Amino acid sequence: MSVVAAAATVVACEGFKEAMSAHVDVAARAGSQELSSERLAQVIGGTKLPLQKPIFEDFTKVWVSYQLLGDAAAHGDSLTDRKAIDDAMWPAVAQAKLQKFYQQVSASLPHDSATEQKYNEGGLLVARHILLLTQRQGGAPYTDQQVDSIRRAAESIRAGLTPSNFASVAKRVSQDPGSAPQGGLLPPFAPGEMVPEFEVATRDLKPGQISPVVRSQFGYHIIERLPYAEAKDAFTKKFASQSTRGAESTYVAQLEQSGKIEVKKDAPSKVKAIMRDPDAFRDDKTVLATTAIGDFTGAKFVRWAATLPPQVRPQILQAPDSMLPDLVKAMARNELMLRRADSLHIDIDSTEKAQMYSGVKGVVVQMWQALNVDPSSLAQAGKTVADREKIAGERINAYLDDLVAGRKQFVPVPDEIATILRTKYESKIIPQGIDRAFERAQKSRAAADSTNRASQPQSNVPLPTLPQGNAPAPAPKP
Repeated sequence: MSVVAAAATVVACEGFKEAMSAHVDVAARAGSQELSSERLAQVIGGTKLPLQKPIFEDFTKVWVSYQLLGDAAAHGDSLTDRKAIDDAMWPAVAQAKLQKFYQQVSASLPHDSATEQKYNEGGLLVARHILLLTQRQGGAPYTDQQVDSIRRAAESIRAGLTPSNFASVAKRVSQDPGSAPQGGLLPPFAPGEMVPEFEVATRDLKPGQISPVVRSQFGYHIIERLPYAEAKDAFTKKFASQSTRGAESTYVAQLEQSGKIEVKKDAPSKVKAIMRDPDAFRDDKTVLATTAIGDFTGAKFVRWAATLPPQVRPQILQAPDSMLPDLVKAMARNELMLRRADSLHIDIDSTEKAQMYSGVKGVVVQMWQALNVDPSSLAQAGKTVADREKIAGERINAYLDDLVAGRKQFVPVPDEIATILRTKYESKIIPQGIDRAFERAQKSRAAADSTNRASQPQSNVPLPTLPQGNAPAPAPKP
């Protein structure tokens, strides 16, 4: 029995080693195609690109998307499955529905009217100014004597100013490049939007009055608070926008309160795990927050994260944990709003949906042509689906070789189409295989660099000898 058990253990260990070896020797699979770790190492290692893990990961993702496009072409599938498109386009459709919801809600909210009385109250100020700078753009600072000379120049200008000539003088002498061409006119500003000295001086003026010379960190100002007749258009526009934002903020706060959003303590760590690999959490049921309409799960976070701009997503991984509960709360709040939009039957119209479906097909056809895997050419080259899949895979690999060599232009695959492809066709990215490719590429490049150094002619210039104990500093990492 012990002999049999020992033999079984040996067989099992050998099988395990073989399975693990095969696992790390493959970086990704897509349909019937396979990206070996060795090929990935050769493709990236053979370029002048820096050997950084994200480059290997990004290339692997592109390889998967391209190969799945090739699989779709081999099947003559231009991704017209409407359910798959609806699921993939959910982020864009949700944003469109929320925008319509915002517009409808905003129109129904109470707003204050922009009146002359409101303007005179000073909650929103409109002014012109003339600025004489007391600091150089680079270079040495002004001396006290020079600053005093600038002050006297400002006082001389102030002595000749009137409401009728203020704009023309500002155009001629003001050193504020932003406002001088407009006669010193500034956009309407609310409390806290200007440096304190400037805001206080403007607020102390009645409409139509001109201030004495005012000192700020930038220099010497002379300010005219515009009369209502001149400020009316700009004031009314800014006041309406400000009033709308205030009403919307009140509405959102009330919605959040009634929605009873409570973020879980472990949400930040879960959010970062999701952002590292969103695909792995598309069906995740972990509760990140509770709300009055149900749990806000990891899967829901993945959907809302897809609405974020691409440059924001990596920033979430670097953000402190203290900021992430607010992100979860904002997404849960969006979920509440979307539920309200659905209850009001707010949706994109039939024309927009038709454009969405035809748009997906049009983009797919363009990518097929760019990658040289359009179904008609594959049909001429291969009789069976399996033949066409193999030919498409070979063409994709050839295209990628040309791409890294600079002979082809990169064809981006939109996230929505990549999602549809992954839903309909089998694919898998194997992180251990990417790690193996990365290690191989590092060893190969190190060996190549060593060979290149050895082949260089020896220098006849003697190198300085370092004193004992003073080792050179390590080279900085790229």
